[in-house]
Amino acid sequence: MRVAMAAAGSGGHVFPALAVADELRQRGLDHDDIVFFGGDRMEATVIPDAGYPFVGVDIHGIRRTASIDNLRLPGKVRAATTRIASTVTQQSLRSMSVFGGYISGPAALAARRCGIPLIVHEANAVPGLANRMIARRADTVFTSFAAASERFDGAVLIGSPLRSEFTDFDADDRRIDARNRYGCSGDEAVLAVVGGSLGAQFLNDVAAVLATVPERSFAIIHVTGPTHFEAIAAMASEVQGWHPVAFEDEMADLYAAADLVLCRSGALTVSELHATRTPAVLVPLPAGKGYQAENAAELADSGAARIVVQTEPEDIATVVMDLMADSDARDAMRSANHPIDHGRAAATMAERILEVSHA
Repeated sequence: MRVAMAAAGSGGHVFPALAVADELRQRGLDHDDIVFFGGDRMEATVIPDAGYPFVGVDIHGIRRTASIDNLRLPGKVRAATTRIASTVTQQSLRSMSVFGGYISGPAALAARRCGIPLIVHEANAVPGLANRMIARRADTVFTSFAAASERFDGAVLIGSPLRSEFTDFDADDRRIDARNRYGCSGDEAVLAVVGGSLGAQFLNDVAAVLATVPERSFAIIHVTGPTHFEAIAAMASEVQGWHPVAFEDEMADLYAAADLVLCRSGALTVSELHATRTPAVLVPLPAGKGYQAENAAELADSGAARIVVQTEPEDIATVVMDLMADSDARDAMRSANHPIDHGRAAATMAERILEVSHA
């Protein structure tokens, strides 16, 4: 039996899909039995590197500014749907699981055209337009947040599918090795700054402000994103205790090393912080109709994180400096974090995929 998955655009879509794929292998499928569809962004590298077949499709999301690309989008959707449907038929794929990103629409349309079951996972607290539309014809809709479940009829709240390094996370076991890997000592305070799998220019600017504060007494592990790495690495080479990395695919190491994380509040990031009980300052992305603010509320309402509105880098830096100087406040944030059982999310999805694919 072979199945299809579709995920594109960012780690928040791709890594949960890989977690479910890994669970399917635990239940008897081989790498070659799980075929992924995506575009030309990070998924085109990360998914093949994980050993899964990958079919690239020429598709993108709606541009937020006036662009001729938006006029061409309907044609691209039709072409992408045809390509996916053709592959589904040729390779006898028995179901389609969609995890978000610009690939979702064509993948769902292809599933309908081929008459195979469709499973949707909505990662965010506020569902995107594509998932709201395709969920109406889905066999099952899974969600990461209770707020999203309220927006779908019959949705199943399971949390975010996470890899085993998060579901079995033990910070004490990983901390020393993780800090050594980044060049930090075992006894110094550590701040991690991460803008998601693609990086975030604003958070990079905040990190630069923090790195040059004369009274700073903590190390900074800074995930810059590939685009910004070289410029930031050049600056960091002149500053003690500033450790930039372009991309981090072992995020559990980052959380184990950090006393506090400064980050956006994408769905996967919030779920990982929740699962690892890592204190955080969350700066929701202003764009996107507020979905990151809704994601952040899951942690902030319990006291496990602080939400800070994006203003000036210096304003964010002040909040971070205060928390890095207050270990009691960070301990209180960690104690307030009572994670849901994300450990069953990937397994639950895998079991449902096998059930509908055998039907």
